[in-house]
Amino acid sequence: MRPLALVALCFSALTALAGPVPPELAAALAAFRAEGTRGWAFTQTTSSDGKSLVERFEPLSRGPSHWTLLQKDGRAPTESELADYRETQRRRGRVDSAPNVKDQIDPATCELVSDDGTRATWRFRLKPADADDRSAAHMAATFTLHRPTATIERVELANFEAFSPARLVALTEARTIVTYTLTEPERPTLLATVTTRIRGKALWIKSLDSDLTVTYSDYVYAAKPPPSPTSTP
Repeated sequence: MRPLALVALCFSALTALAGPVPPELAAALAAFRAEGTRGWAFTQTTSSDGKSLVERFEPLSRGPSHWTLLQKDGRAPTESELADYRETQRRRGRVDSAPNVKDQIDPATCELVSDDGTRATWRFRLKPADADDRSAAHMAATFTLHRPTATIERVELANFEAFSPARLVALTEARTIVTYTLTEPERPTLLATVTTRIRGKALWIKSLDSDLTVTYSDYVYAAKPPPSPTSTP
């Protein structure tokens, strides 16, 4: 039996044991935000195919974008690159948001993958996002819960069989792993890393292989504090 067929068979067998979403996971998912907690400034470092970008996000900055380019390919950006970056950001209207995979999970397919008492991991099949979604039927989402802090610590979105998301495109692997910091007394859960791995071809010839890593650092709380309960208007 081919490896991909074996993976699909194993996944189908596990899904047959699926049950309802446990209360602890349901509570954690209800509070979960794919982009982490709002109101924090951070540095984002992106590396892919030998290239890199270092950007700073400031949620309270004024102007057309909350983002600033700090480095490109390990050096300070040129004036021309800065101008292009600002124009790109202006056209995109980029904001601190990300697709939230929890909105696509099928609760009826919830299955426990592992549980060591401190961390538990559950897997779900996905529902199509819309009528044109050709990927969801071949993907699964896995959530790891850190029980002591009730934090979703890791999310993995990956295919369990080869599939074609678009005409003349064939993917054998499509995997994204997102990790989050654990909550602390003075700090909420925040994005830590995102890694993406793609393996496939277009037109049966052109390679689509790519690897991308994004790391988040230098977090500073930037949102305005809420009004004091004792303050007067």
